[in-house]
Amino acid sequence: MSHKKWVLRSADKLLASELSEKFNIDPFISFLLVSRGMQNELAVSSFLSESLEAVSPFLFEDMEQAALTLAEAIDGGERICIYGDYDCDGVTSTALLLQYLREEGADAFYYIPSRDAEGYGLNKAAIDKIHARGAQLIVTVDNGISSVDEAAYIYSLGMRLVVTDHHQLGDTLPQAEAVVNPHRPENRLTFRDYCGVGVAFKLICALYDGDVQNLINRYVDLVAIGTIADVVPLLGENRFFVKAGLDLINRQPRPALEVFKNNGGKAEYAANDIAFQLCPRINAMGRMDDAAGAVAFLMAENYLEAEGLYATLCDKNAERQAFEKEILEDVLAQLQANPRLAAERVIVVSGLGYHPGVVGIVASHIVERYAKPAIVIGVYADGEARGSARSVEGFNIHDAIAACSEDLIRFGGHPLAAGVTLAAEKIDDFRKSINQYALRAYEVMPPATLTLDCKISPQYISLALAESLRALEPYGAMNPQAVFGVYKMKLLSVTPLSEGKHVRFECEKKGEKLRVVKFGTAYEAFPYHAGDLVDIAVKVSKNNYKERDYLSVQAVDIRLNGTDDDRYFREKNAYERYRLTGRADSSMYPSREKCAVVYRYLKANGGWPYDRDDLYFRLQEQVNYAQLLFALAAFQQAGLVSVGDGVTLLPSSQKVNLEETKILKTLRERLNIE
Repeated sequence: MSHKKWVLRSADKLLASELSEKFNIDPFISFLLVSRGMQNELAVSSFLSESLEAVSPFLFEDMEQAALTLAEAIDGGERICIYGDYDCDGVTSTALLLQYLREEGADAFYYIPSRDAEGYGLNKAAIDKIHARGAQLIVTVDNGISSVDEAAYIYSLGMRLVVTDHHQLGDTLPQAEAVVNPHRPENRLTFRDYCGVGVAFKLICALYDGDVQNLINRYVDLVAIGTIADVVPLLGENRFFVKAGLDLINRQPRPALEVFKNNGGKAEYAANDIAFQLCPRINAMGRMDDAAGAVAFLMAENYLEAEGLYATLCDKNAERQAFEKEILEDVLAQLQANPRLAAERVIVVSGLGYHPGVVGIVASHIVERYAKPAIVIGVYADGEARGSARSVEGFNIHDAIAACSEDLIRFGGHPLAAGVTLAAEKIDDFRKSINQYALRAYEVMPPATLTLDCKISPQYISLALAESLRALEPYGAMNPQAVFGVYKMKLLSVTPLSEGKHVRFECEKKGEKLRVVKFGTAYEAFPYHAGDLVDIAVKVSKNNYKERDYLSVQAVDIRLNGTDDDRYFREKNAYERYRLTGRADSSMYPSREKCAVVYRYLKANGGWPYDRDDLYFRLQEQVNYAQLLFALAAFQQAGLVSVGDGVTLLPSSQKVNLEETKILKTLRERLNIE
């Protein structure tokens, strides 16, 4: 289990009390809102509002010209091509604009590039195909802002272009009739964090001459799905889009969403249900095949048509999961066979034929498991390698990759996620370069963090709390589901669930008992037992089963009570710097007494079947991180233990001199210890 640093939010209790009284809301909810940065009445009022205070689309620079260009094209019978993207935001953007234009009588079709064959954004081969189909106007959704050369090519063929996008601007805007992007400095917007489908919706608002509520009633479900999928902040209009969209999905779903709901079997769907059940299926079409199937699903005119298309989405998602499992297992096997790869500051792994639509998901799994940046690269028959990078908050993976650009053919992305293309023979050079950069630029690697909204006593965890928390929904970026810290809980029992894939445990404090589920942690990998005193980070929600409400308490993280995060990350960073540079200090050396502490614990417990970091937390008050790791290495060299995923004691009848092991000899030489 990777270890995260727990960060506790703080709040002005007096302000929270005043806002609670002002808006007649639960004081606890008011406290949470203030702790999340809502420091005035306007912010709280906007967050709690059930109605839309619609932002004028004409506050976007070029919006008037974009609407005029499209209106003239519709009236003039021009052929219009919507150029989309293969992810969920791009698919919903495409379906939204296509449906609206066709309902307005436009001659419109769409084009979404192949993730594998064409990659992201406009490309000249696609433009040629669109030109051959007679298009006179291309409108991009969720892409186009960086397509300067491609835009010029569109005009060289006699077509025109309107760009709608939400990605960051480059140095030069593409040639176009209009460029609509919330990040343009000329905009008069106070809120800029729209996703692609949000920008597309503002475009149809500019085109429409009726009440915007009519557009909301027709399309806000699509806007909600894309907004949830793209993980943009659920504040401002985004929050309204998702709330209104979920209401439409639950109350009056289009055929596609009725099929989705009926297959899920829930009475009411929340943002998390859309994020984890629907969005991956839509994304899977673009990852594994052609995103056109996802567009057709969303636009299906009847239940029977939608049902067949949904089955295809599910099949592609199952295919994606199979590829993901296969690649993840291969990557983990590489890291186990070569611990040096896992010990580096940035994990870079590669494999033949890794599916390019899945490597980003696998990289996210590696980040979660090892709590450090990871890049997973597929190597292909033409000698080219393409990979995806994911990072932890505080380590700018885009800057790190840019610093190694001499090894790359191309790259792009942002601080937490990026993509790279390079020659296969350059992978080792790239791995070395990016880790040298990480060592230069980051004296201390940023730790993975978990934000707690507040500490809470187990007696307050109840159905009433779960019900009051619904005021915070819908959850998403910048408004996550609340996480509470429950401290000094005594574990009473641990039970495996789903054939050991998950665990349920019971704990208590001062007579108050709590049953908690930890998903995604195998029973045999759960390093806590009855009698342990633990701190637990939990999410609280209400589940309905057979018309009865039940309290659900889910563990996000768990640790031994008294764990010192700062000490752990400081000591681990020092040890990893030694592994990379050979720089050490005398505090790292495991004396005979320190080695004895570790070995006695192993003997008393019959070895240690869990992660070595979990062993460290058991011994944190007696040895530091480097002392533990060096002691284990010395035990292994002396034939006392075998170290792998855990530590296994080996039979030994002879006395050994640990100070004669190679690891401790080398360490003494570097430290000048006699």
